[in-house]
Amino acid sequence: MPLTFQPRRVATLVSILGALAIVATVAPAHSASQSAVQAQQKKPDAAFDKWANAFAADWVRLDPESSSTLQYFAPAQQQVLDRQYAPLTEASRAKRLALARSGLARLDVFLARPLDDTQRISAETMRWSLQQTVAAYPYLDHHFVFQQFSGTHVNMVNFLATRHPLRRAADVESYLARLGLADTILDQALVRARSAIGRKLIPPRFIVARAQAQVDTFLAAAPDKNALVASLEQRMAALPDMTPQERAAAVAKATAIVGSKLLPAFGRVKVFLAEVHPLANDEAGLSRLSDGASAYRQALATYTGSTLSPDEIHMIGLREVARLEAAMDGHLRTLGFKDGSIGQRMSALDKSLQPKGEGDPRAALLQRYTAMVRDAEQRSTSLFNLKPRAPIDIRREPPMTEATASAHYSTPAPDGSLPGIFWVPMPGPEFDMTKMRTLSYHEGVPGHHFQLAIQQELSGLPKFRTSRVFGGGSSHSEGWALYTERLAVEQGWYDGDVPGLLGALNAELFRARRLVVDTGLHSKGWTRQQAIDYGVKAQEVERYVVNPGQACSYMLGMLRILDMRAKARLALGDKFNLPGFHDVILRTGSVPLDVLAKEIDRWVAQQANAPMASQATLLGG
Repeated sequence: MPLTFQPRRVATLVSILGALAIVATVAPAHSASQSAVQAQQKKPDAAFDKWANAFAADWVRLDPESSSTLQYFAPAQQQVLDRQYAPLTEASRAKRLALARSGLARLDVFLARPLDDTQRISAETMRWSLQQTVAAYPYLDHHFVFQQFSGTHVNMVNFLATRHPLRRAADVESYLARLGLADTILDQALVRARSAIGRKLIPPRFIVARAQAQVDTFLAAAPDKNALVASLEQRMAALPDMTPQERAAAVAKATAIVGSKLLPAFGRVKVFLAEVHPLANDEAGLSRLSDGASAYRQALATYTGSTLSPDEIHMIGLREVARLEAAMDGHLRTLGFKDGSIGQRMSALDKSLQPKGEGDPRAALLQRYTAMVRDAEQRSTSLFNLKPRAPIDIRREPPMTEATASAHYSTPAPDGSLPGIFWVPMPGPEFDMTKMRTLSYHEGVPGHHFQLAIQQELSGLPKFRTSRVFGGGSSHSEGWALYTERLAVEQGWYDGDVPGLLGALNAELFRARRLVVDTGLHSKGWTRQQAIDYGVKAQEVERYVVNPGQACSYMLGMLRILDMRAKARLALGDKFNLPGFHDVILRTGSVPLDVLAKEIDRWVAQQANAPMASQATLLGG
């Protein structure tokens, strides 16, 4: 039967988290007269708006790829940036650090002055984001340049193939200009990587091997069959302002660039990785590196938005693992799976649900994912007042990264040229059948698609907020997406679907195990095999190795949001409105969780002082 989450259990969780100092104290509700006085005092500061918009524009210019994805500037300026890459030089790093420090100095001045509510949220979010940039600077080379998850060679190919805008013929010229610069960027990445190796910041051997396999895959195809040529040809087919002859000429130029410049640059990366491989060993965690413990603490602070220590996070993970495994055991027994560990029984359940029949099942599975997202859109109508205008598409992960990628979401293009996209890796030969629904909720609806597409569409916020130039980090975005997984369970979306419910619980168990494994790898000397033996797949373990701390953001972010909800419900009683609570989060956008907690407190104060008949109209102020 479906698992329910009792208020007593939530209250217990809240008290535990409070003891660990992960949550802020809810402020007392103000009287209506106090709120009115405060509203009169909070007037917009025109100087702040002028400075913040200019500073954000300067910040975006440092990253032309993000600028292209966001289409941040007016067409003439944007077209110039669409032909560029962000340099990977020491000078570019120093420039970003200097700009962050100057921004922090100005923000401290503005935050000491009266700002209206929107401006204060913007200023606090900018400040937090810039602080993370400064704090991370000493540890940039602890994150390896060529790694399988977000290495330079991976990001470059994925960006050009899927995110560089192609809406008109001029965009094709920009694409070709960028393609012509790709070898320079790879060579700059090689300089950076060699510098790190010279300081003994060496990736584990198994990470080097993964990057080598990706580079070999890219080099295997002839220039005219290369992924960047094929994707260009495919995407140009929809452009109305290009003739067949012009498209053929663009393909020929791209083929020449790939053959003469890009493949040789990838060849140099291949040689470098071959040199690094014998220098590496199989030690996995940051603690093995100089200043590795400090680098990990900084990563945890950025990703979780908390001051929790690795030991505290490890213990939260162990507790949540025990709770979820106990719940899953009962449901597995109802299906006849009584013997073995939770992992073994879930594996047996998944095997029993594998697609039957001949032929490749991936197309049919992609259709099932699409149907699940469309069903979630219907189910969400009673839980959300805010919904995105942008559509969401479900697509299979590109071949180069399918073997190592996790499911993920990419935001819609602001101009509507691309929908939101839920990317599904399906390398096979077996598939995660029980997790299909919960993945659809997390990456699609009402998870990342509601969260990120709505933020792009919000009115009344500065562009740097709607574009997430500065944000609240992974604990906000991933905490929300995992919260929506829990919400689907609470709301009975799995009624009659015990395998799907088990998939949802297993997905949450997976996030709890991440807390244990990530801290185990980076602060307790765990090996790659120890992490795998704990119940996490090899490719996931390798993801945590190259992106320390990020895996902890999901569970800790969700627990923080659940804590905010429990406190709001306790304070408001019958006045608590679940769609209204969700609207506060979605309308506020990506902010640090401490900033979000203040907004929830403000909403609680408004709701507490509103007549019952007015509840439907007070959804976040």
